[in-house]
This record gives sequence, structure tokens and C-alpha cells, in this order.
Amino acid sequence: MKVKGNMDKYYYCAFPMQAVLVTCNDEKEKTNIITLAWHTPISKKPPLYGISVAPKRYSHDLIKKTKEFVINFLPYSLANEVNYCGTHSGRTTDKIEETKLNLVDSGKIKTPSIKEAFANMECKLFKTISLGDHTLFVGEIVNLLADEKAFKNDLLQNEKMKPCYYLGSNIYTSIDKIRAEL
Repeated sequence: MKVKGNMDKYYYCAFPMQAVLVTCNDEKEKTNIITLAWHTPISKKPPLYGISVAPKRYSHDLIKKTKEFVINFLPYSLANEVNYCGTHSGRTTDKIEETKLNLVDSGKIKTPSIKEAFANMECKLFKTISLGDHTLFVGEIVNLLADEKAFKNDLLQNEKMKPCYYLGSNIYTSIDKIRAEL
């Protein structure tokens, strides 16, 4: 039997989704981090990736002004850091200092990447679309760096990398078992 679901949390039907840390810079090139679970590939040619950010978030205006960002894919072992970056504002907190995450220069843009990530997508802002209470920032991926052990035949080695997945309500998990190819 089905019962009426919670429309305020409709998106929980799509979870778990991989949690990512997005780095972005302010006008003085100080880096901020925002945690997002609302992100998606959009196009192969050109390579476009979308992130959904509420306008009230500090990172929203940073991305809008600098027109670039990095999507950093983290392992579950850093779930505490992922949660911290999602529950504190960069307006008042230096998330890099507090989490002890390490920044490294990106290859094609000014915004740095997170060293501990198993993959980093450097994006230049391609399009901004206001949709309801969020903005969809569509980034053109100009550089992709990945840990050499993270992918095999272009597929994420989930059991090795143990990506951090978001369940909702500040709860994170990993996927431990992968079903064999059918």
C-alpha cells in the first residue's frame, strides 16, 4: 500500500546521491567550499555539468561573479568534512582551515581543487538558469583530473574509492557492494 509522500522532501526519492564539494573563489581569490548533492551531467559535447545552488548560499554569488568552480568528488572517509562544509557558511567560517582539507592549483582555472578528492572537474560557467528557489549553474568542464586508481575502463571503482553518498538530513553513506555485470 502506498501512502501520501512528503512533498517538501520529494527529492529524497532520488537519494542517495553522491555528495560533492564545490570550490569557488571570492574576488580576493580566497576559496570557499559548498557541499552539494544536487548535481548532474548535462551534455557530452560540449562536456557540461550542472550544480544547483540556492541564491541565499554564500557560494552562489561567488560562482556568479568569478564564473568558474571546481566539482570535487570525495571518499566516504571524509564524510565529516563533507558534512561540515554543508552545515557552516563561508561568510563566517574558513572551511579549509576548519576541515584541514588541502587545496591544490587547478590546471585550467584560478579556483583550486581539493587534493583529497578522487576526481576534480574544473568548470567555466557556461550558463546560469534561475529555476524556482535554486539556480542551475551549468559549467563547461575544461579539465578533469582523477586518481589513477579511481577508474578502470572509464568506470568508477566504487569498492576502492568508496564515494561519499548523501541520504538526506545530514546522513551520509557509502556503497560497499557492487553487483556483478548482468
